[in-house]
Amino acid sequence: MDDKNQTAVTELHFVGLTDNFPQKMILFLIFLLVYLVTSGANLGMVALIWTDSRLDTPMYFFLSHLSLVDASCSSSDAPKMLSDIFPAIKVISFMGCAVQMWFIGQFAITECFLLATMVCDRYIVAICNPLLYPVIMSQQVCVQLVAAPYAMGILNAIIQETFTFCLPFCGPNVVNHFFCDILPVLSLACADTQNNRLVLFIMAGTIVLFSGMIITISYVFILTAILKIRTANGRQKAFSTCSSHLIAICILCGTLFSVYVLPESGSSLDINKVISLFYTVVIPMLNPLIDSVRTKEVKSVFWSKFERKIE
Repeated sequence: MDDKNQTAVTELHFVGLTDNFPQKMILFLIFLLVYLVTSGANLGMVALIWTDSRLDTPMYFFLSHLSLVDASCSSSDAPKMLSDIFPAIKVISFMGCAVQMWFIGQFAITECFLLATMVCDRYIVAICNPLLYPVIMSQQVCVQLVAAPYAMGILNAIIQETFTFCLPFCGPNVVNHFFCDILPVLSLACADTQNNRLVLFIMAGTIVLFSGMIITISYVFILTAILKIRTANGRQKAFSTCSSHLIAICILCGTLFSVYVLPESGSSLDINKVISLFYTVVIPMLNPLIDSVRTKEVKSVFWSKFERKIE
């Protein structure tokens, strides 16, 4: 085999976010707190929904999987990021980089389609046909609607990993990021990456635009349905249910679009490091707080279990 087709790089070094020690201290404390809140809130939400029959409904079934995906996405990069804040040399093995890239890519795309599925569920069934909701959303339908986003996430990961790690990497080995993201890793390849970037652009653009289109169309109909509600209290309740969900969707789709679809510039890798914090750190923490905890049923179940523990 030709030497230039063999991978010479066995480990990669991250640049990280900053070299300033006081800033490192602040970032470590912030990211540690965020990660603990994210893991506790999301895994707690999963446990609460899966163990209490009062939350055995399609909506909470979707929310439990959203929380599971958020916890998994956060755990794909946060522990490594925390351990790398203080060391001068931030090392990850080549195989470890591939594994990390797989899981982050898989869970980010899964979340996009899962959020789109939840929006469709809220409009098509919960708002337009509330009386038929339990009939239409059978257990089999719910499982299929959850399995599809996972399948899309896995498909995306397979394609991106195959195209990326078939390239030769012979040095340099410094990744201008705090985790193994596809664009900074591609910049290290000892080969032409134009085809890889084209595939990434097409896939990311299609996924974000397709899921965004579904979400946008659904929310147009949701807004129309809300405006038809006669009572002001009913309109406010329906709008409140959807508005927090829309905030998380806009942040997720907007950050993914700006990182993977918009044209690159000379400073884009540095900017993308900051932007990527939103879909790897902020969104996984926000979802259980603005989308689940605000729900009366979840709060009621939580406090009833809490009071039972105290007694």
